[in-house]
Amino acid sequence: MATVDSQYAPLHPIVGDRLIAGDGTSAQDWQAWQGLDSLTRLDISTHFPKHRRVCIFAPHPDDEILGCGGLLQALVAQGNQVLIVSVTQGEKSHPNSALYPTDKLAKIRALESQLALETLDSSLDLPNVSMTNLNFPDGEVFGRQADFFDKLTSLIQPADILITPFAYDGHPDHEGTGKVVQRFAHEFKSRLNLACYQVLIWAWHWAKPGDSRIPWHKAWRFDLSELQAQRKSYAMRCFSSQIYADPTTGTAPILSDTTLTRLSQPFEVYLHD
Repeated sequence: MATVDSQYAPLHPIVGDRLIAGDGTSAQDWQAWQGLDSLTRLDISTHFPKHRRVCIFAPHPDDEILGCGGLLQALVAQGNQVLIVSVTQGEKSHPNSALYPTDKLAKIRALESQLALETLDSSLDLPNVSMTNLNFPDGEVFGRQADFFDKLTSLIQPADILITPFAYDGHPDHEGTGKVVQRFAHEFKSRLNLACYQVLIWAWHWAKPGDSRIPWHKAWRFDLSELQAQRKSYAMRCFSSQIYADPTTGTAPILSDTTLTRLSQPFEVYLHD
């Protein structure tokens, strides 16, 4: 995901003013915000009963860790069945790169995602975690929402709990994913007994503490143990294609040190009615 350099950039046709520009809000600024302390804590046994399957939707192969690396560990430890759904292969994150042509990058990112899961916790090798890819073109999710919705009809099972990026997360693929999954969960909530949670990922970048563009009244805070936070931080470092500069194009890392620090905080925030 390329960031926008200018703070005065015009409104984006999809994400509007939710632009991923510059360094974003620092982890220190978020930690200093007292509003985080007042968020209701998410109890995993109550919100994610172990008899229910949890489907984590990752617009790109890394978002499952960036957003849910702590909760994922807790779900596995509790015994939930977990399905990680990569919506795209993330193959277009490095346009015009000689180092990362799209076909090669798709394979690299799949391997990085698998390594990150193994780094997160060796128990994730157990059969209760599975992965699938919907293979939508990277960068085109927002415009393929109807096709995306149709694919969910054969993927989602009764009583599934769905986790998706925030529908206004600031990246078009994230917002497309969030909107489709949230709409599917709403339309089939009664018939299939579905629940849906939205996780903040890029919103931590563009938003400010107390930002009115985030419905904080729906926010639940999941606190990570020291070990869970450490494992998540290590796992994020497995995405080498995203955390190092591309010497063939001069492009800066997509996941900068500032971004990784911000996403390594010992909590994750989920929106749920």
